[in-house]
Amino acid sequence: MMEIAYAMGNKAQEAQGAQQQWISLLPLVLLGLIFYFLLIRPQQKRQKQHKMFLESLKKGDEVVTAGGLCGKISGITDNYVTLEISDKVRVKVLKNTIIDRMKGE
Repeated sequence: MMEIAYAMGNKAQEAQGAQQQWISLLPLVLLGLIFYFLLIRPQQKRQKQHKMFLESLKKGDEVVTAGGLCGKISGITDNYVTLEISDKVRVKVLKNTIIDRMKGE
C-alpha cells in the first residue's frame, strides 16, 4: 500500500516541477514581448517609411544626406542619386544615405 502512495507522490511532484519550469520561463517571454513592442516593431516601421520615402524621390527634389550634403536631385537610379550641390558641381551618393527632403526656405 505504501508503494502506491510513493508512486502518487512522485507524479504530483513531477507535475509541480513542470509547472515551476513554465513559470520560470515566463519572465523571458515577457522580456521578449517588451523588446518586440518597444524596439523591433518601431524600427521596422521606420524602415518601411524610409523605403517609401526613397521610392517617392524624383528629379528636382532638394534633399539632405546623412553626411550633411544638401542639393537638388539631377539624376536618379535604383541605388544612386546624383546631387547638384552648386552650379555645375554634381556628386553621386548612395540613395540610402538620403534622410530628408529640404523644406522650402
